[in-house]
Amino acid sequence: MTLVPLPRPVIEPALRTALEEDLGLAGDITSAVVIPDGHRSIVTAVARKPGVIAGLDCAELACALVDPAIEVTRHLQDGAPVTPGARIATFEGPSRSLLTAERTALNFMGHLSGIASVTAGLVQAVAGTQANIVCTRKTTPGLRALEKYAVRAGGGMNHRYSLADAVLIKDNHIAIAGGIRPALEAARAATGHMVKIEIEVDTLDQLREVLEIGADAVLLDNMDPDTLRKAVEMVAGRAITEASGGITPDTAAAVAASGVDLISLGWITHSAPTLDIGLDFVSVAER
Repeated sequence: MTLVPLPRPVIEPALRTALEEDLGLAGDITSAVVIPDGHRSIVTAVARKPGVIAGLDCAELACALVDPAIEVTRHLQDGAPVTPGARIATFEGPSRSLLTAERTALNFMGHLSGIASVTAGLVQAVAGTQANIVCTRKTTPGLRALEKYAVRAGGGMNHRYSLADAVLIKDNHIAIAGGIRPALEAARAATGHMVKIEIEVDTLDQLREVLEIGADAVLLDNMDPDTLRKAVEMVAGRAITEASGGITPDTAAAVAASGVDLISLGWITHSAPTLDIGLDFVSVAER
């Protein structure tokens, strides 16, 4: 799958907010008093741990917003695997500006690379099956587009971006609506032909009822691999099957072996550890 970069208008608000937070009301007073005006440096972003890179556009934009005079040379692209010591990108420009942009650039690149890295590990764990790894709406407020991009950089796929993308009837919807049938019938009556309808089920009896009525996709919640296998056999291709709930790297392969189409995990966006990336001084740059 081709990794399409996010448009600058999508990522710039998050970068501006982060820089405004970091600069405060007086800017980078440390660099201003310690580094001579006009001094220039070359620094390199280096991976400290193995993983998959994401967020280079964010790092470049952080630098550009601080100082357009900073020049960036990429040695890798988003989606590339890295080993410890791998050079990711080189930054050259005014030393004060490089130091001011450093933390924001590394925060975004480390966070998004962490998401890409755990996603890639899960994709590898289910290789050879038909299951795709997908994320959820359990994202950091304000960073959803970036975090879902990072999932794609790691080889995963995206679930819906927002509540407006599709109908996803979950357990509380079913309870408040009065059951599976009234919930599905209401959704069918009120949505157009372009809107997909997915519904969550916890048991095979619930799944049987859904199949009698019809849905585009079924979310098989917290089922063990044996029950998932039976559910996939029941569906028999009449709907997309999605496994969710408590799935870890250790259990993903067994879940995928059940034959489900999708495995959704919220923790790959809300709890992925940051990939350790550092910015190392290379040399003083020529004026």
